[in-house]
Amino acid sequence: MLRRGALAAALLLALAAPAAAQPGEVVRSERATFRLTTFATGLEHPWGAALLPDGRLLVTERPGRLRVVAADGSLSAPLAGVPDVVAEGQGGLLDVALAPDFATTREIFLCHAQLVARGALTRLTRARLAPDATRLEGTTAVVDAAPPQFRGRQHYGCRIAFDRAGFLYLSTGERNDPERAQRLDDLAGKVLRLTRDGRVPADNPFVGRSGARPEIWSYGHRHPQGLALNPWTGSLWSAEFGPRGGDEVNLVRRGANYGWPVVSHGVTYGGRPVGTGERSAPGLEEPLAAWEPGRNFSPSGIAFYDAGAFPGWRGSLFIAALNPPGLVRLTTDGDRVTGEERLLFDRGIRMRDVVVAADGALLVLTDAPRGRILRLAPE
Repeated sequence: MLRRGALAAALLLALAAPAAAQPGEVVRSERATFRLTTFATGLEHPWGAALLPDGRLLVTERPGRLRVVAADGSLSAPLAGVPDVVAEGQGGLLDVALAPDFATTREIFLCHAQLVARGALTRLTRARLAPDATRLEGTTAVVDAAPPQFRGRQHYGCRIAFDRAGFLYLSTGERNDPERAQRLDDLAGKVLRLTRDGRVPADNPFVGRSGARPEIWSYGHRHPQGLALNPWTGSLWSAEFGPRGGDEVNLVRRGANYGWPVVSHGVTYGGRPVGTGERSAPGLEEPLAAWEPGRNFSPSGIAFYDAGAFPGWRGSLFIAALNPPGLVRLTTDGDRVTGEERLLFDRGIRMRDVVVAADGALLVLTDAPRGRILRLAPE
């Protein structure tokens, strides 16, 4: 019989060990049959992920850790050099993205909640991943979505995407202060467009406009936690939380106003109308898709599917859903949404982000204190 100390040590070793291969289960959907397995365990509220060129995965944990997940699902130790974060409420270490030329520069970008002198805000940080992938080097703040908010730890937004020209886009939430989304002197509730070192491109829509921040690309956003480039059209898409109902997928256009909190397809949490009570208004951008109360699902990370492992899924946009939890697949045609399928909504698993792996499988981050990465692979 093991002594108490030896038993505790054995338990710790078992918890730290890589997850054993799981036989999984076969799931049949409208256009594909897949095997659902657990790829990795031992993550605390994993939030964002980026696929490295060698097939490994960089994964953030909301409390402030960044890890590398190997091909067998084993986790590295937390990387050194990660910036301090505000890990309260919905804040923490959130998204991670690779620079388009990562193979030569090893440059990555992090989005996180940051405490500054007058409160907390959304910050974009740039760093280099060391050659041995054990630490970050040259960590530098790129932009702060000012002004900071003294109270409140909600609605940071915090997704990162690059376009074909190499410009960086950052989504910011309105920090649960709806009027900030409409203010052009405020970087909350926006999609920002920047160069990689934080400079403002000369063709941004509000450059030279008095009282407007030149970093702004679009505004009137509530809490956009999904951001991705459409690989077929080159356009930028976002997914954002509504209040009660009103979840949206948007085509993010230069200088466009997406209406929050003037119009919405949802209602307040108390059931009252939002803003004017209308779903649309002249001069405000219409969503590509919106969900009424009772059909909403709190969309988080998104990924377009353009791989060969699931031919029936090509041309789809996948959305990680938090409440009710599951995985949403939208069929698309160019820059239009043409259909919807809901997957794994019977599991009760909050899903935070979705990534297409090098082999065409889907990797889904689950939002939980004992978070996992699920794998959807061809059967």
